[in-house]
Amino acid sequence: MRRGTATDGKPVLRLANGLQMRTGNLLAGCGLVAATLILAAWSTGLGLTDTGLADLLRALSGSSLSDAETYALLTVRLPRILLGFMVGWAVALSGALLQSIARNPLADPGLFGFSQGSMIMIMLLLVIAPVAPKSLVALAAVTGGLCVAGLLLWLVGGERSSGLTIVLLGIAVETVLSSFGSLLLLYLPTETSITLSEWLAGSLFQANWSVIAAFTPLFVLGLVGSLLAGGATSAYDLGTEMAQALGEPVARSRPLILLFAVVLSAAAVTAVGPLVFLGVLAPHIAGFLSPAVGRARLLLSGLVGGILVVAADALTRGIAAGLPLPLGLSLTMVGVPLFIIALRLQALRKLQSH
Repeated sequence: MRRGTATDGKPVLRLANGLQMRTGNLLAGCGLVAATLILAAWSTGLGLTDTGLADLLRALSGSSLSDAETYALLTVRLPRILLGFMVGWAVALSGALLQSIARNPLADPGLFGFSQGSMIMIMLLLVIAPVAPKSLVALAAVTGGLCVAGLLLWLVGGERSSGLTIVLLGIAVETVLSSFGSLLLLYLPTETSITLSEWLAGSLFQANWSVIAAFTPLFVLGLVGSLLAGGATSAYDLGTEMAQALGEPVARSRPLILLFAVVLSAAAVTAVGPLVFLGVLAPHIAGFLSPAVGRARLLLSGLVGGILVVAADALTRGIAAGLPLPLGLSLTMVGVPLFIIALRLQALRKLQSH
C-alpha cells in the first residue's frame, strides 16, 4: 500500500492489486464504524431493566447474570441492535444503488414500488396463512419485489432508456400498488387490518434471533452481490449513455443491480416493515460526510443507514421506554433533522467555494 494522488488532486491509498481508495473515505468509514460501536454499547444500557455493557462483558467472561438481566440483554436488546443495524444497512444500500442507476437523488425502494410490491405479497400471504413461517414470508417479499422490478424493466424497454424514465415509471407503479395496499387494509377484518397497520409503521419490537436467522441469508446475498456489481455504479453516475461509452454492459448490469436492490429491500421489509425515506436519507448524509463513488459510496451509505436505525431504536427505548413508538416515526425524528442540517451545510459550503 502506498500513498498517491487522484486525478482531482485528492489523496488516495493505492493497493498492490491496482485498487485505490480515497483517504477521506477511509477515515470517514473508520469514524462511522467507531460511532456504530459506541452507539451499540450505549444502546445496551437502555431499557426498564438496569443492566448494560458492563454486565454483558461480565457474562462473556463467565460470570452469571440474573434471569431479568439475561432476558433484557440477550433476548431483547442485542437482537434489536443487530437487526436494526443490518436492516438500516440494507435499505440504505438499496437506495444508493437505485440512485446511481436512475441518476436521481430521491430514488429509493419505496419510490420504485419495490417495497410496496413486497408489502402487498406479504399482506396477501398473511391473510391466507396468518401463521406462515418466516422463510415463506421472506420468499413472498422477494417475489413481490422481483415482480415489480420485472414489470419496471419491461416498461422501461431498451438499454438506452434514461434514468428519468425509470423514476417516472417507478412512481406510477408505486402509486398503483399503494392504492391497492390501502384497499386491502380497508376491507380486511378489523383485527388483521390493525395488525398489518402496526407492521407497516415499521417496528423492531419482534426482533429476535430467529428473525435474524431468516433475514441474514438475504442480507448477505444482497450485500455481496451489491459490492461485486457496485463498481458499475460509478459509471452510471455519469449517465446511461456515458456508461455505455465507457464500456459498461448496461443490458446486463442494470437488471443485476436492480435484482440486488430488490433483495435488500425485500429482506428489510420482511424483518421490520417499510422504513420510509431511509434510502434517501442515508446516502445523502454519507455524501455530506465524505463524497465518494462506486463501492466506497455504497459502504458509507450502509454504515450511515445502520447507525440511523440503531439511533432511532435507542431513542424509542431511552426517551419513550413506556410508549410503543413506531420505528418509522423515531427514524424520522432522528434522520430528518440530520438530513436538513447536512443539506444546509452543503449549500453553505458551495456558496463559500464560489
